[in-house]
Amino acid sequence: MKAPEAKVEKTEHGSLPTTAGWFLLNAADGCWHESPRFGRYWSIEGKGEARFQEVGVNIHMLAAGQRACLYHRESAQEGFLVLFGTCTLVVEDEERQMRQWDYFHCPPGVHHVFVGKSAEPCAILMLGRRDPKLELHYPVSEVAARHGASTLTATSDPRVAYEGTPPPLPSTARAPFSEVDS
Repeated sequence: MKAPEAKVEKTEHGSLPTTAGWFLLNAADGCWHESPRFGRYWSIEGKGEARFQEVGVNIHMLAAGQRACLYHRESAQEGFLVLFGTCTLVVEDEERQMRQWDYFHCPPGVHHVFVGKSAEPCAILMLGRRDPKLELHYPVSEVAARHGASTLTATSDPRVAYEGTPPPLPSTARAPFSEVDS
């Protein structure tokens, strides 16, 4: 029996899977979202039944000073690979510099955030274990605050941490992958 192929829908904002199954999709064609504060990202999976059940995967593009999110920890393992560019990783209230091909292994319970560092964009492949009992925590951090990446009040509720932040919007801009543009 052959595994089913997902249906991939083309929208004005890019292509995304709409059903479960395997698919092949180029990042330049994906459905990207963007936020002035938190950069641009491609959540590779679709929504509903097309959402990945075991591992979340996305590529996040950060310009200088943009944060990927707010400083936080999760109760599930994550992994991060810099595909190109440079960024600052704030991990356990310490700053570490990351460049192309650096990998950050993030066990459960480790506080972290990424901040774009240079004029060239930084692309980070982000992988995270899906956990139906996922617990989050957003602490107040002086180090993360220097980068505009700390919540004002410690909380375990993302709605409180991101209060007043507009949601990311679909983007018609494609990923800056000139090698794949044709």
